Amino acid sequence: MSETKSAPPAVGKHPDLVVREVSPLNAGPTLDALVAHETTPNEWFFVRNHGDIPEVDAATYQFSIDGLVEKPMDLSLGDLARLPRRTVFATLECAGNRRDELSTVTPIPGELPWGAEAISSATWEGVALADVLALAGPRPEAQHVEFVGLDPTERLGRRFGFGGSIPLAKALAAEVLLADRMNGEPLPPTHGFPLRVVVPGYLGARSVKWLSRIELLAEPSKNYFQDHAYRLFPPWMNASNVDWHSGMMLGDLPVTSVIAAPETGAELPAGSTPVSGYAYVGGGRGIARVDLSIDGGATWRPTELGPEMGPWGWRLFSANVELHAGEHELIVRAWDGSAQTQPAAIADVWNFKGYANNAWHRVRVRVV
Repeated sequence: MSETKSAPPAVGKHPDLVVREVSPLNAGPTLDALVAHETTPNEWFFVRNHGDIPEVDAATYQFSIDGLVEKPMDLSLGDLARLPRRTVFATLECAGNRRDELSTVTPIPGELPWGAEAISSATWEGVALADVLALAGPRPEAQHVEFVGLDPTERLGRRFGFGGSIPLAKALAAEVLLADRMNGEPLPPTHGFPLRVVVPGYLGARSVKWLSRIELLAEPSKNYFQDHAYRLFPPWMNASNVDWHSGMMLGDLPVTSVIAAPETGAELPAGSTPVSGYAYVGGGRGIARVDLSIDGGATWRPTELGPEMGPWGWRLFSANVELHAGEHELIVRAWDGSAQTQPAAIADVWNFKGYANNAWHRVRVRVV
């Protein structure tokens, strides 16, 4: 596991979170805690921030809707209370999840050294974004919906709120929420109180927290984190030769899977060994199968899948295998509902920002 930093635990967060950055806070659960529950407890849910956590007074809070709409408006939490309530179980994954594996191919300086912990799942409650947009009336030329948060950040000498956009067609889908509750509790400040966007299936960066503005646009957002940062670049580009607008904008995340236990470097007794982990895919395609190898990919065997948590959630998996004395490489690969699977080699998905690593996950253990 990559080097971590120590810091006092955030309010409502477990003190054993793996802290990747102290300020702004970026942290995730230990892998054993991550796969202990289909629904990640709020105290263990991973934290991804680009700026400080804002303090917001729910009594006076409002957000705006403007841009290519017939009726620009400001809405309060009271206004949202008149709309139908919706619930969705959704996994959120940082685009940089598993970046540390990519760094073994070629170093990725300047980016958080996430292990496999930048992912979590929750039941979100709120109102459908589609119902909110209907109040403002999207104009025919509107094609994208931008979200901007209250969290201040600074890039390229400018100070602004974190933001990004999704296509209008996705924004109108029933699963996309403006959420005010998480796992049956009011949305915690660390996770966007009093209101956040939840975009199931998309990279976590599109689920903007501490929502301050919604703007309908003809083109994707020009916010730094949509137009510049969260793009997927080819392997021949790096920070010295990159054309920032040539990268592909990230949306639905690819199928991935991770062995959470045992972890790389573990020393195990010979005999029956439990193996567990998670598998996830964007696009609402669901996980259909997870294969496990205990001999470096020479042969494969099935795993037992946990319950289906809906089209927007992960699936946990488990298996028991017999390991004899010696060195073993355990590998996992998942298949989604459209029969797509993962690439074998980390080098095949390397990119200098360290995004969307979905290569086979490999764990090396020693059995004595």
